[in-house]
Order: sequence, then structure tokens, then C-alpha cells
Amino acid sequence: MSYKSDIEIAREANKKPIQEIGEKLGIHSDHLLPYGHDKAKISQDFINSVQGNENGKLILVTAINPTPAGEGKTTTTVGLGDGLNRIGKKAAICIREASLGPCFGMKGGAAGGGYAQVVPMEEMNLHFTGDFHAITTAHNLLSAMIDNHIYWGNELGIDERRVVWRRVLDMNDRALRDIVTSLGGVSNGFPRQTGFDITVASEVMAILCLATDLADLERRLGNIIVAYTRKREPITCRDIKADGAMTVLLKDAMQPNLVQTLENNPAFVHGGPFANIAHGCNSVMATTTALKLADYVVTEAGFGADLGAEKFMNIKCRKAGLAPSAVVVVATVRAMKMNGGVAKADLGDENVDAVKKGCPNLGRHIENVKSFGVPVVVAINHFVTDTDAEVQAVKDYVAEQGSEAILCQHWAKGSEGTEELATRVAQIADADQANFAPLYADSMPLLQKIDTIAKRIYRADEVLADQKIRNQLKEWEDAGYGDLPVCMAKTQYSFTTDPNRRGAPVGHSVPIREVRLSAGAGFVVVICGEIMTMPGLPSKPAAEMIKLNADGDIEGLF
Repeated sequence: MSYKSDIEIAREANKKPIQEIGEKLGIHSDHLLPYGHDKAKISQDFINSVQGNENGKLILVTAINPTPAGEGKTTTTVGLGDGLNRIGKKAAICIREASLGPCFGMKGGAAGGGYAQVVPMEEMNLHFTGDFHAITTAHNLLSAMIDNHIYWGNELGIDERRVVWRRVLDMNDRALRDIVTSLGGVSNGFPRQTGFDITVASEVMAILCLATDLADLERRLGNIIVAYTRKREPITCRDIKADGAMTVLLKDAMQPNLVQTLENNPAFVHGGPFANIAHGCNSVMATTTALKLADYVVTEAGFGADLGAEKFMNIKCRKAGLAPSAVVVVATVRAMKMNGGVAKADLGDENVDAVKKGCPNLGRHIENVKSFGVPVVVAINHFVTDTDAEVQAVKDYVAEQGSEAILCQHWAKGSEGTEELATRVAQIADADQANFAPLYADSMPLLQKIDTIAKRIYRADEVLADQKIRNQLKEWEDAGYGDLPVCMAKTQYSFTTDPNRRGAPVGHSVPIREVRLSAGAGFVVVICGEIMTMPGLPSKPAAEMIKLNADGDIEGLF
């Protein structure tokens, strides 16, 4: 049996004018800044006007560690939001914007799938409203101003060897990871070694997603540490005098974007930090605004719960004063079989034993999320090859963990396929059973925070950090940054730093390769193992299949 592709389904959507979507949340058209007919930004004046409203219930959607079999976290986020509206609840969803890197690389877009999608799918997965371009430009303006300051006399005494601000590009390009700039003679400046990160790893991206208004944005941008002097004194963006111009470039990008699901329900799509190299959550502005307008807000955190959910709890909720009422962990029978040792080519064959063998990965995530004091429901994202026996094996396992698993068919049926999940999630959220608390206190030393995550979330035996890294962390503590949370940059495919170790491994170590202080965003990035902050393209990138057809429509996006 053949099925329509995501882009075919999205193209057939019966979209409503964005003004009608805004009216569902009480946003008058005067407060929407349209980008065409089907997407708009929400004005800061309107956001300010609803701050006195009571907050709705916040529901987080996370997942098991991703596998090539697919999990469908964003698809489930959209399906649950549609399901809540279907059962009569006033609900909105909040997801991240798509990076061009994975769109043209391997992972694909970030708009959901099947009949649980956000539209316009093509625009969302490409240039959208230009937010990522604004972030890239603001980031690189600072880079240009740093080198320009050095060229024109270096009044601040920057040590060219200690410029820590790299450039960014919203594309997977391994050739730019380590480069030398300013070659070609005196007129081109002082040569130095540097590199590029992908835009979603930019501290500017993190700042935009954590800032509460334009004044907070400018303050955070000013706090960015870009370099050090020969006496190792920090030089900030404010010292370079770039914070004002960067804020101007980001003025419109700070305003949340409003679009719609296939079922014409409101969706906030704003910000896009990756969870394997950044904090993996959509913007605080979008989430807090949605909470003032809807009774239930469904949001997601990137990759598995060991990354996205951990950072959602320890960074976003801590910084924004948020507390989730319930968490949905997405799993698939196919992924359980792959965690149980089944090859991708054999996932269509029934194998209940492999499902049972792979379930401990799911169990680990359930246990971890519960450790934050929040009730957990498992959504089994249904694939047509799943058998009743395999689904029941997952349900039985989850019941043994003290939670419940609900079969969801939103990919094929839209909101009809998530009625049961929506009903149960609403019941849990309304019961106010959550007793949320972050995993560690602000006052805990930085290395101990890293150790806490490694041991309690990853189940590692130890953290491997050489003396240089330990000294750097201590220096930051002495400088007043010890109360910051830590943002772990680690492979998304495993609880370990080895992407090939699936399941729920124990007895491993977490090696730290590098630490970076994001003083503007307000966290310390801890780079573990071989994780790259500038990904590369696969041997057959998705870009090879993306084209315009004879009618001028885009083909190949997924």
C-alpha cells in the first residue's frame, strides 16, 4: 500500500488565513505582522498586554534516543496539540524552527509528518520568516567587529590567540570547522586560526531563545565573552560596542511566529537550538506567550530525553520560571526492536523478544524524567508494520515502570489518532500532580553539575576531565559564573558518548573535550566525546533529491 509523502499532504492542506488562527487565541489582526497569508509574527505590544493572564498547563513532549527507525517527536507534538483541540480543549503547540543543515543533510525538516504537520511546510523548512538569517548575520557582525577592532589598533588589548568567538553558517559544512582567516597581507588583518559552527549552535541563537524582551536581549548580547587579553581578562560584546547593532538586526526575529497545523490549530514556531550541541528548546517568548493564551501548551525538546528534556528542565524552566504539568515520552516499536539488536532491513518482521530486549532504553528515559518530579505518559507512535503483540509488549513494560503507554495513530489519522492520549494527558495535567524541581542547585560547583548529569541521567561511572578543563571551570567560578547551569554537547544516539552503544548501557565514562562559557545565554557548554558543533553532510545528502518540478513546486523535502 502506498502513502502520500509529507510534502504531498502539506500541499493539499486547507489552510485558513493567519488572522483566523490568531483569533482562536484572541490575537486581533492588528497585532499580527503577516508574512504572506499563512504566517505572521506577533507584536511585542500584544505580548505585553497579556502578561496578567493566568498561565495554562505546560506539557513537554520528548523521546527515546533517536534511531534510523524513526521516532516522530515533532509529529507527536503536533498530533497531541490537535488531539487536545479535538476533545474540546483550548490548546496551542510550540516547536522550533528548522535549520537548513539537516534539511539538506540527513535528518530532514522539523514540521511533523503525515497528517500531524505544521504548515506551510516548505516555507517552515526553508527560509521561513528569516529569523535564522538574522541570527547568522548578527553573530557574524560581531565577528567582523572583533577583527576590525584588532585591525584598527586593538585599543582593548585583545590577545589574537585568545579570540573565542567563532563564525556561524546555517549549513552542514565540515570544511569550515577549522580555518585560518585574514591571509593575503597587511590590508586583510592579522591571520589567526578560527572556525565556523552551525547557526543553531550560536550563543546568539541561545540568547534569542532565552531572552524575555528586547532589553533583556541587548543585555545578554552585551554579556557575551568574545576574547581575552594577554592578562586573561575577558572582553565582551559590549566592550566591542556591537550589542546595539546586533539587537537592531534581531528586533523582528525576537517576535514569535504564528502558523497552523493541518487541522487549523495555532502553532508557535520560534527559535531552533539543536539539543545535541545547544539547549534544544523553542523560545521562552513563544512558550510564555502561548501559556497566557491557551489552556494547554504542548512543546517539545530536541532528541532524546537525556538531552532535550534534561536541558528543558535544568536550563529553560530554571531560567524562565516554568514548570511542566506532564511529560510525554515518544517511542516506536521499530526503535525498540533496533535497540534490541534488529537490523533496519528486518524491522518489518514481528519480533516480540527484540522489542522486550530494547525496552530498557525507554525505561531509562521514563525513570530520568520522573526524577524531575513530573508524571510521565508514553506515546507509542504507530507504524503500519507494528503487530498487536509487539505493541502490547511495550505497554506491559511501561506498566511495570509505573507509567502507561498509549498507542497513537496521528501520522495516519491526525487528531482522531490521539484522542486517547489527549484525554489522558489533560487528566494528568489538570490533577496538578507534578512537583517539578531541577536536578541540581545553582550553588553546586560546575564540575559537580556535570558529574550529576553524567551519573544520574547517563548512568556513567565517571567524568573524564583533564586538569586544564578543571582549572578553566574553577576560573569561571572565581569570576562569578559558578551558579550557571551546564549544557551538555553529546551524541544524541546513546546515553554514552559512543553513538553506536544503544539500549541502556552502564559502566561507561563521559570524556570532556572542551568547555565554553556562554555568559550571555547564561550557561556553560560542555563538549563531550567526538560531538561536532559544525556537522558535515552524509555521503548522499538530501540536497541531491530536492528540486523544483515542472509546476514550480518543491519536491524532495521531508
